[in-house]
Amino acid sequence: MEQPRTRSPQPRPRRTAPLPPQAQGGRDARAGTAAGSAAVYGAARQGRRLPPIVHALRRFRFPNPRLTGLGSGLFCTVAMLLAGFLDLLLFDGAAAVYGVLFLLVSGLTAGWVRKADLVTAPVAVPISFAVGAMPIGGGSGGPGAQLMGVFTMLALNAGWLYAGTLLAGLVVTVRKVRLMARRAAQRRAGQSVSSSAAPAPRGRTA
Repeated sequence: MEQPRTRSPQPRPRRTAPLPPQAQGGRDARAGTAAGSAAVYGAARQGRRLPPIVHALRRFRFPNPRLTGLGSGLFCTVAMLLAGFLDLLLFDGAAAVYGVLFLLVSGLTAGWVRKADLVTAPVAVPISFAVGAMPIGGGSGGPGAQLMGVFTMLALNAGWLYAGTLLAGLVVTVRKVRLMARRAAQRRAGQSVSSSAAPAPRGRTA
């Protein structure tokens, strides 16, 4: 006798209910909106191609060292001494060139000194001006003549000296005010956090 063949039940595919027209329309609208925004963003990026020099300036980071009081004094003194020699070699000791370089060095010294030594910048800047004036103001002769030449240089160019010292003092003052405002904001934030974390006083029970 032949045995009847048994067929294994095959799983029937599940039929998912079709989405309503409103849902299909919303999904298509979202897909179209996303594709349109991507296309607009890509076109905007292609249209806003910046020149290579702009990208180079964005990648470049200016140095921001933090010098101590002694370090800032050494920096401005050595910088102004080099500026004096360069002015003598390239511009025959022009006082205007030396004054502009002194303003630049004064601003950098006041901006790079650390927060704990802000007062030292306006003090070290005039000293560096006098030291740097030795190559371009020194007379031809002994030490006395060279010293008199430096004094003459300082007297004739006192405007540059006052301007650089004033610039250093202004930069230091702005940094000090910003530091005090930041500390006050941190203090207020700490007080608000501590007051919110303090437990509420319990009421008295009879």
